[in-house]
Amino acid sequence: MNQFQKGLFDKIQQNSNINPEDIYKVADSVKNANFSDEKTVRGLVRHLAKLANKPLTKEKEDKIVQTIVNNKIPKDPQSLNQLFKK
Repeated sequence: MNQFQKGLFDKIQQNSNINPEDIYKVADSVKNANFSDEKTVRGLVRHLAKLANKPLTKEKEDKIVQTIVNNKIPKDPQSLNQLFKK
């Protein structure tokens, strides 16, 4: 793992309490996932919220799911962060 990846995983763990090992497991499980399928995306969003032990309102879940399904994911980290904070 390079320094960038280590820093990224450390930041994720610090902000969400998700273990890097769990991130790898999730990433491996969705390698061939259809991100235009709402059911698939909704399951992944719920799973990640549970891993992070973060409450997820129905409205927030819907917004995240629709953003992913409609391929409107922000490209810059600041905008992406705002999506999850709303």
